[in-house]
Amino acid sequence: RRPRAAIERAERPPCRRAARHHQRGTYMQKITVLCVGKLKEAFYEQAVKEYEKRLSRYCKLELLELPEQRLGDEPSEAEIRQALKKEAAMVEQKLPKGGALIAMCIEGQEMSSVALSEKMQQLAARGASQLTFLIGSSFGLDEDLKKKADLRLSMSPMTFPHHLARVMLLEQVYRAYQIEAGTKYHK
Repeated sequence: RRPRAAIERAERPPCRRAARHHQRGTYMQKITVLCVGKLKEAFYEQAVKEYEKRLSRYCKLELLELPEQRLGDEPSEAEIRQALKKEAAMVEQKLPKGGALIAMCIEGQEMSSVALSEKMQQLAARGASQLTFLIGSSFGLDEDLKKKADLRLSMSPMTFPHHLARVMLLEQVYRAYQIEAGTKYHK
């Protein structure tokens, strides 16, 4: 026979179990969002803060911002490549050791929210307790960084400002945890 406490825990709704499980600190995945470029607009900062607060129940979130290389109004392809190489060197120094690297890039794989949730669960099951999402500058990411990624992920074939992409990514990570927990957030 199972003890009464075990039966009561098993009968709780999944979202409450997940939240309690994470709050107890028995296991909490670490998510790093490494961005090239700093947020300047207050409305993006407010949205990021809201998702930081929401995600704190499900993961240890770390946001890292690195400066974007300054280029003229009409840079040449060589200047862009050189800037991307410099940004890549800064990124390499800040990449957490171990875990999985997910590069956000337009040519990446498109996934539904459910598929992203499943992918994050698969990575965790394989021992990736650290997930790093990499968002490049307005010119993207250096090709060598993309090659190191465990997954190249695209939000859409449409183009978005990379500051907005940060907010959209945080919402999708939050949604992925909500899907996993079985809440009504994802309909």
